[in-house]
Amino acid sequence: MSKINENFNKLQSGYLFATTAKKVGAFSAANPDKKVIKMSIGDATQPLAPAVIAAIKKAADEMGTLEGFRGYGPDFGYDFLREVIAENDFKARGVDISADEIFISDSAKCDTGNIQELFSTDLTIAVLDPVYPTYVDTNVMAGRTGDYNPARGNFDGIIYMPASAENGFKPALPKEVPGLIYLCYPNNPTGTTLSKSELSTWVDYAKKNGSLILFDAAYEAYISHADIPHSIYEIEGAKDVAIEFRSFSKTAGFTGTRCAFTVIPKGLTAKDASGNDVSLHGLWGRRMSTKFNGVPYIIQRAAEACYSPEGKVQLKQTIDYYMNNAKILREGLTAAGISCYGGVDAPYIWIKTPGDFGSWDFFDYLLANTAVAGTPGVGFGNAGEGYLRLTAFNTTENTLEAVARIQKLKF
Repeated sequence: MSKINENFNKLQSGYLFATTAKKVGAFSAANPDKKVIKMSIGDATQPLAPAVIAAIKKAADEMGTLEGFRGYGPDFGYDFLREVIAENDFKARGVDISADEIFISDSAKCDTGNIQELFSTDLTIAVLDPVYPTYVDTNVMAGRTGDYNPARGNFDGIIYMPASAENGFKPALPKEVPGLIYLCYPNNPTGTTLSKSELSTWVDYAKKNGSLILFDAAYEAYISHADIPHSIYEIEGAKDVAIEFRSFSKTAGFTGTRCAFTVIPKGLTAKDASGNDVSLHGLWGRRMSTKFNGVPYIIQRAAEACYSPEGKVQLKQTIDYYMNNAKILREGLTAAGISCYGGVDAPYIWIKTPGDFGSWDFFDYLLANTAVAGTPGVGFGNAGEGYLRLTAFNTTENTLEAVARIQKLKF
């Protein structure tokens, strides 16, 4: 008799973004005359950079010849991409990360979800609240948590670290020491950041307590302020306590192209059952070799082109485009009397719902009265109740129109 993994039964309803998409779809079907402006899912809307397109075409032509054809690529990525990443994303910032500490993958979402497979199921995890749902859900699936607690609105066995306007969206260090700490900065969903000194506090905490930080830096390209670290490895000692995840999805518009990477320093270890140090670099390499066949050569050449002189200029133009959208949202909603956070070093605007609106109530109200779709904050965790996330990943025309529609509302 086949049996399911009962941990899947602990998961609550549908995945957040699938649920919002279903609601938006139902609204559109019932109101075919209304133009819905989708500002919920953070999907890229601008075309790939010309340098990227040129690289894709060149690589495709290579694959059409006997001399240039490539089948299975190296398990951990082609050297040409790993080396250019190490040079531009790390060494250029004074960070000593080598090419062989970089693992090329198809998604930071997949990597942040899969990394937990390396660790014992009896480890306690700590997550920011609100939090990107994948961190929690994958640990639930693995059996690392208790049951969902309806009265509390979250899972037993997880340390939740509330981030709200009251603490500046900078949660306190956990009193109960976790084995794994998930941090995402610039933060999704709040769009807020940590300074180098603030991130140093987390590194010091992890070193003191033997915890490991899983650092999601998918939105680092949107940082504009000098004191905001682009990598956790800019913090002294972080290579001893942290794994970092990066993505080309929002940096280069690869949401439909798929390329990312994870950095695991060769000296980073965790304990086995006998108390011996085990290389996490080696474990992740073993997992990759077993469960992943690599990112296509054509896509890796496309990612490499992001680091060319023309690629850097073109990507910066697209990032500036999205960040101008964020400015339009932030300033327009503030003028309408709505409290906004984020949108300065990140492409997300985290808004306080007006009056007595709950997150889902405001989502429904906004959709019904303006045909603008956001993401309910409570879908990211209890501390997200009373907030709603809007994304700058849209056209400037749609962004201006969305703000104009919302400004007409009376709260």
